[in-house]
Amino acid sequence: MEDQIRAQAAEWTGDVNEPPKTKNIIVLVSGGGTNLQALIDAQMRGDLGCGRITCVISSRPDAYALVRAKNAGIPTRVLRRKDFDSTEAYSAAMLEAFYEEYADLIVQAGFMTILDAKVCRAYPNKIINVHPALIPSFCGKGFYGLHVHEAALAKGVKITGATVHFVNEVCDGGPIISQKAVAVEPGDTPETLQRRVMEQAEWHLLPEAVRLFCEGRLTVKDNIVSVSE
Repeated sequence: MEDQIRAQAAEWTGDVNEPPKTKNIIVLVSGGGTNLQALIDAQMRGDLGCGRITCVISSRPDAYALVRAKNAGIPTRVLRRKDFDSTEAYSAAMLEAFYEEYADLIVQAGFMTILDAKVCRAYPNKIINVHPALIPSFCGKGFYGLHVHEAALAKGVKITGATVHFVNEVCDGGPIISQKAVAVEPGDTPETLQRRVMEQAEWHLLPEAVRLFCEGRLTVKDNIVSVSE
């Protein structure tokens, strides 16, 4: 089954360096969907290049991100982790959804559910994630949501930021596409810092990375991402 899915993925997704063409973007969400909204807004401005968000898949039926998608006329699906008895079964269902949606690019935008290595192997360098810190700082297991900003403030760093990277089998360990620094200000709370990182970094980096991917301008070699002109 895994080999079949991998072959199917290769058939319709092509190589990351192929000439620009219309690409189907699947966005994975779990919560409020602020990064999804940034992608929707970019699409409405024409800033995703040849990419189109064709489906939003949520791990929670009550995620407000689903409302954002429906308001934008984007089809949605819900795949609840608790409806599956293992990570492997959940990942297999997610891969089947990608197949049915003819996914060219998968974007994790606040997606809080773990998928197994089969997904990464089926879509090498075709899954993008945004992380609210400057990797390799404050990343990996346990660093998500407000926990990232709590750790940054506890460490007393003066600069934090966001990173957009390809997803591989190592948590937050995939090739880095882009990063942007954001200042930590006196009196910051995890909530105020989270908001500033989103506004100044995440909402700009993620749509730009998606556009570059869809235009075929990202190349990965030896875990390093290059951007062609």
